[in-house]
Amino acid sequence: MTTLLQIKELQVSYGAIIALRGISFEVHLGQVVSLIGANGAGKSTTINTLSGLIKPRSGQVNFEDQDITGWRADRVTRRGLVQVPEGRQVIAPLTVRENLEMGAYLRRDKAEIEQDIQAVFDRFPRLKERHHQKAGSLSGGEQQMLALGRALVARPKLVMLDEPSMGLAPLLVNEVFAIIRSIKEEGKTILLVEQNARKALEIADYAYVLERGQIRHHGPADELRQNEAIIKAYLG
Repeated sequence: MTTLLQIKELQVSYGAIIALRGISFEVHLGQVVSLIGANGAGKSTTINTLSGLIKPRSGQVNFEDQDITGWRADRVTRRGLVQVPEGRQVIAPLTVRENLEMGAYLRRDKAEIEQDIQAVFDRFPRLKERHHQKAGSLSGGEQQMLALGRALVARPKLVMLDEPSMGLAPLLVNEVFAIIRSIKEEGKTILLVEQNARKALEIADYAYVLERGQIRHHGPADELRQNEAIIKAYLG
């Protein structure tokens, strides 16, 4: 398998507080890899570091065999790592369409951008119906669709999803994971950070369990779903 993303001994601190204690993991081309763990385990810190929002204390981030450690967020995005942030973070005063156009702010190919926006509308008919509506007036589920669509317009090589189910009702959680599954089936590579371990392990190919800034378990997702320690701690 082709290794798309490789993390080596990544350490991140917030002042005297150590958030990540030398974690290492890989994401292969076409895989869905999930990072699971409780609140405060270091999941979002990991993805924000990969996105260039946080600078690591030490360690290395390699993407497509290039060292991108400490790159600025815009440069990381241009390279093809695109984050769907925790809490969606759509731009509330802008319309649905304007939010999608923001996903292409680093692109200059106008005709293809329009094709990609129309592809998002085909995937999410509710967004097409509301394309002139302010993003802040959408439901939580619709905002998550918009955040995913905005990321897809950026034409990512790797989509990084940070807690996509957070704050959603159970039916909407199922809908969001169905969307993630459809993106997976199209061959997209996905790094999924998710507190809902059951849902994450159902969709992932491989998973890593973070506890207090360290990787405590890892393996094929199907195997982790049968692991008694994982069941007891995360699956109930």
